[in-house]
Amino acid sequence: MSLSNAIPLDELCYNDQGLVPAIAQDYLDGTVLMMAWMNRQALEKTLETGEAWYWSRSRQELWHKGATSGHFQRVKAIRYDCDSDALLLTIEQVGDIACHTGERSCFHQVAHRKQAPSADMLSELFAVICERRDHPSPESYTCKLLAGGDNKILKKIGEESAEVVMACKDNDPQAIAGEVADLFYHTLVALAHHQVSLRDVYQKLAERRG
Repeated sequence: MSLSNAIPLDELCYNDQGLVPAIAQDYLDGTVLMMAWMNRQALEKTLETGEAWYWSRSRQELWHKGATSGHFQRVKAIRYDCDSDALLLTIEQVGDIACHTGERSCFHQVAHRKQAPSADMLSELFAVICERRDHPSPESYTCKLLAGGDNKILKKIGEESAEVVMACKDNDPQAIAGEVADLFYHTLVALAHHQVSLRDVYQKLAERRG
């Protein structure tokens, strides 16, 4: 993998310690995974190796993310903000664990509870569907669909597909959006029923994008 060499290392606005904050974000679903600090040397090592390197303020040394845990970060892209004083790393998190606590993301605490940070809307919806699958509730429509298995789920996908077609033929933007939302939902139920991760779908799309 090659990273852009267009990052203006000399033009970034480092703080008094020569550091700039760097946010690591999952390249498939956009989940914010962690924040760390980089200096020029860490950036150079990241660009050179294609894996994330940071600066440890407590140890006062460079650290290669994953060197001890095996949870490396393969960097897909690096962006900097309009003030050139913050970085955004789009990364593939090996092992899907970024936090030293073993959580996927360092941002998992909400009002003293552990909860995965928000990602994209489809990922959030898929997580809810999987929760319903693993902890059924009799009054849940999703649970009723899952209990009906392929016969019920696939019948609904067929119906929703036809409704998308009709909405498109009518050229009704609001109806198209609503019917596609229904189709997305029922397709996610099918994925959950067959134990297929939405991230696997994202991975296929990423591969096809090239």
